[in-house]
Amino acid sequence: TRKLIPALEQIISTGDFNDLSVIGVSRHAINPRDLVGGCVDQSFLDGRLSTFSMDLDVAEDYQRLRQYVNLNGDEQLLVYMAVPPLATAKIVSLMGQAGLNSDNVKILFEKPFGVDFATAKELIDLTSQYYKEQQIYRIDHYLAKEMAQNMVAFRGKNALFHDVWNKDFIESIEIIASQSAGIDGRAHFYEQTGALRDLVQGHLMQLLVLTVMNTPADFEWDQMPKLRLEALKKLQLVDPKLVIRGQYVGYRDEVAKSDSMVETFVALDLVSSDEKWLNVPIRLITGKSLSQSLTEIRIRLKKTNGAQSNCLTFRIQPNESIDMELFVKKPGYSRDFETRHLSFNYDKGTKLPDAYEQVIVDAISSQKSLFASSDEVLGSWRLLQPIRDYWSKNEDQLRLYSPGSTIEDILA
Repeated sequence: TRKLIPALEQIISTGDFNDLSVIGVSRHAINPRDLVGGCVDQSFLDGRLSTFSMDLDVAEDYQRLRQYVNLNGDEQLLVYMAVPPLATAKIVSLMGQAGLNSDNVKILFEKPFGVDFATAKELIDLTSQYYKEQQIYRIDHYLAKEMAQNMVAFRGKNALFHDVWNKDFIESIEIIASQSAGIDGRAHFYEQTGALRDLVQGHLMQLLVLTVMNTPADFEWDQMPKLRLEALKKLQLVDPKLVIRGQYVGYRDEVAKSDSMVETFVALDLVSSDEKWLNVPIRLITGKSLSQSLTEIRIRLKKTNGAQSNCLTFRIQPNESIDMELFVKKPGYSRDFETRHLSFNYDKGTKLPDAYEQVIVDAISSQKSLFASSDEVLGSWRLLQPIRDYWSKNEDQLRLYSPGSTIEDILA
């Protein structure tokens, strides 16, 4: 009701998808009008939305689902898997066994893709038994955000930045996803994931590779997965012992588990072996129940003297924008300086496609540049698995922080 259904309504409202119908699959019988509620106009239904109840553990129910869908050869089916990560493998297997895997079926996975390297590999291997790689769409909504795509255009299409995007001019890279909300009642989901799996393994790693990868020649977007993978393979974790792991006070009450060690905050350091980025510190930070909500890529340029400004910020959310910190002379007779900001924002009233809209439209049209490949998923897990391994043997290293804390408070 918060993201997926409004995105479907917006896609249909364009008039370009008049033959799109939506089937909601649930364990319980649900009236479509109750499902939609007040999140979209009830006219969104108009014979497009129906629901189908089934037991996801019963093979015969998948046969009933296949008969209900009744897919024709000139139609395509998108199976959107908005399910807990541990439920995914069985659903994929039973769908494949029921014949819901013909060439005109596409399967969309939400992150996290597995809960560690081993389960991600198992899921990839299992899925490949029933679906070809061109049928598989692994969704990372941050890749589909307008400003994330703009990061590549900004770097490649502007000589001012294209020629300085390397270790000779850039001092450090910091990517932050700060959320003021807690787990919003998603106790079962979050106990299976945690901040490392929920935000770092997918969203922040994808933003990082967009920052350090080579830009595609002639902006052929189909090259993006290959270029992201090349950049990912050159990233290295500095030291799992140095990763900061935190949990906000009150989390254990929300999940009704007094000994939960699931992290709601993570800060980790990386480096790249790419010649362009040697010795450039890279830090990823994410946390829930913090003082503010924002997602930013902060690029700090090298200074020739300490009095210079040096911060370039790509804001992914909210209010997508690019901001450059500048020193200018203060107006007046004095020779004093002040900090000002040179910013790019979209014109007021500009409607940016929501990431959920973008991934669905791209999947319909078989555009895969904004989806993570199986090699990217495994590459990301391979990089982060040492953290999971270290935490499993050192459960005492958990920093508790008060809701509303700043990142600086936690890192201090």
